[in-house]
Amino acid sequence: MGLVNANVILINPRKPDLESVEIDALADTGAVHLCIPEHIQIQLELEEIDKKDVTLADGSEKLVPYVGPIELRFKNRVGFSGALVMGDQVLLGAIPMEDMDLIIIPKTRSIDVNPSSPNIATSIAK
Repeated sequence: MGLVNANVILINPRKPDLESVEIDALADTGAVHLCIPEHIQIQLELEEIDKKDVTLADGSEKLVPYVGPIELRFKNRVGFSGALVMGDQVLLGAIPMEDMDLIIIPKTRSIDVNPSSPNIATSIAK
C-alpha cells in the first residue's frame, strides 16, 4: 500500500496559551500508540507521566518516556491521547485513529474521517 500521512494538529491542553504544532504524521495501523519525537515533547512542554517498555518492529525492547495529555485535531475530529517519546517523526497509531473515527484510504494513500459518520465520531462501547 505504501506510506500514508495526515496533517494533524497537536496541542497541550494543560497549556492553552502555548502555540499548537501542525505536523505531517505517518499513519501506522500496526502501531498501537501515538509516538512523537523528543523535540515535539519539548515544544509542547509535555510532562513525562511514566515510562513504557515497548517492543519495536525488529523485536528489540526499549524503555521510553510516556507523556501527555495531548489533544489531536484532524479535520472535524478531536481526540486526546498520551504519547511515547521515540523516533524522528510523529507516528499516528491505531488507538488515536480509532478514537477519532478515522480511516485509511489505500487508493489515495490518505487518511479521512469515516464516511459512515462524517459529522461526528462514532465508537462502539459494549
